[in-house]
Amino acid sequence: MSIFHAINTSGSALTAQRVRMDVISSNMANMDTTRGQFIDGEWQPYRRKMVVTQPNGANFSSFLNKAMGSSAKTDGVKVTEIVEDDTPFELIYDPEHPDANDEGYVAMPNVDPLKEMVDLISSTRSYEANVTTMNATKGMLMKALEIGK
Repeated sequence: MSIFHAINTSGSALTAQRVRMDVISSNMANMDTTRGQFIDGEWQPYRRKMVVTQPNGANFSSFLNKAMGSSAKTDGVKVTEIVEDDTPFELIYDPEHPDANDEGYVAMPNVDPLKEMVDLISSTRSYEANVTTMNATKGMLMKALEIGK
């Protein structure tokens, strides 16, 4: 294991949480966008996006080593994909809206600001925890360098 393994692990988590915060910001910015995608000659509302993460190095050999009792090191996390939420759009009655259908209903994006804020707070706290971990690791490495003086 490298001396910088803990810093690299925290760094990968920081990157993943930053991507997550970027996606949440995009969701919040588009929560009223009724023309998100042009599909089959019709505008569709913006669809909420979510980040999918998984551990780095999650392959067969790492699981086999763990099952055999050897110390399985983790290599942090990575963002594997950004997926769209398939919950249905909310219909709001507004016959004067330019995107209203024949009955006067407008399909609004499936973005819930409360859910987004909870995700943002969770992501922010995780980011802060990883910064704290990285700073603690840096402090330990600095103290180890001072031993040689």
